[in-house]
Amino acid sequence: MAKTGATGITRIINAAGYSWLGFKAAYKHEAAFRQELWLCILLIPAALYFGETLLDKAILISSLLFVLVVELINSAIEAVVDRFGDELHELSGRAKDMGSTAVFIAITITIIIWISVLSNP
Repeated sequence: MAKTGATGITRIINAAGYSWLGFKAAYKHEAAFRQELWLCILLIPAALYFGETLLDKAILISSLLFVLVVELINSAIEAVVDRFGDELHELSGRAKDMGSTAVFIAITITIIIWISVLSNP
């Protein structure tokens, strides 16, 4: 999108619109994002139920949302790399692999958090 020069509340409204477009694009084109989103939809109520304190609930839910954030960044990296062509290039492969690794680490962090919070007596 071109810069509009909007300021104040108009800029915020425009940014929200662009965010919604990004969300819809991720859901439509990225199977991993859809799977992780549905997992969040299932696990957020579990976090609310099993989290003993408000802090526990916030940490459990935030860890799930963190996975979505990293997945969106990974998908953006992949889209930019793919925009420049399908030919194999070491840097393109490295960028995609690093994005994938970031998602893996985010999921690992989330699992550690859930185990830690739910096993805390």
